[in-house]
Amino acid sequence: MADLSEFQHPRFARMYERISAEAEQRGTAEYRDRVLAGLSGRVIEVGAGNGLNFDHYPATVVEVVAVEPEDRLRALAERAAERAPVPVRVVPGHAGALPAEDGMFDAAVASLVLCSIADVPAALKEIRRALRPGGELRFLEHVRSTNPLLGLLQDALTPLWSRTGGGCRLNRDTAEAIRAADFQVERLERVHYSPLRFVPPHAHILGCARTPS
Repeated sequence: MADLSEFQHPRFARMYERISAEAEQRGTAEYRDRVLAGLSGRVIEVGAGNGLNFDHYPATVVEVVAVEPEDRLRALAERAAERAPVPVRVVPGHAGALPAEDGMFDAAVASLVLCSIADVPAALKEIRRALRPGGELRFLEHVRSTNPLLGLLQDALTPLWSRTGGGCRLNRDTAEAIRAADFQVERLERVHYSPLRFVPPHAHILGCARTPS
């Protein structure tokens, strides 16, 4: 098994367990439904966290392999998998070296995770490797604001927040990273909402991209 010691953030994991429940009630659950709607076949979820996506997978999904490096969050995901409406197998691993054979999956899911991955191009390359030709990448991510002042504020806050927030970056242009990784973006929505009471509404993207056939 890969050495996952660098991915352990127990303080952040405990905080995330609390704040993610609030975020679900403030709109994130609805966006999970929209991102995962229509998926089918075998799915690999990258950075599954505490498993909050699992309840939202449609019955047309035959298996989810949920990859999570952080020990506490992975344990929570294993519990969530027991209640999931589709078969979910939670496995240790990280986005830079996915535990998957080439072309093994019909779809991949990246949900509120690409913000915290150190090497996004390498992670997207791994996701492409794990997908069959023409496979889908479904994504839901918070991103840098297109408002110049808000974007500069995110730039200023990111170094501190990244140290306390499990490596999360507030200022990534994730849509451009997906395109640069040779995915064909088929659907892209930009939404603004406040997942937490103490956080002002900020930009998120959700949508679907596909590997070349």
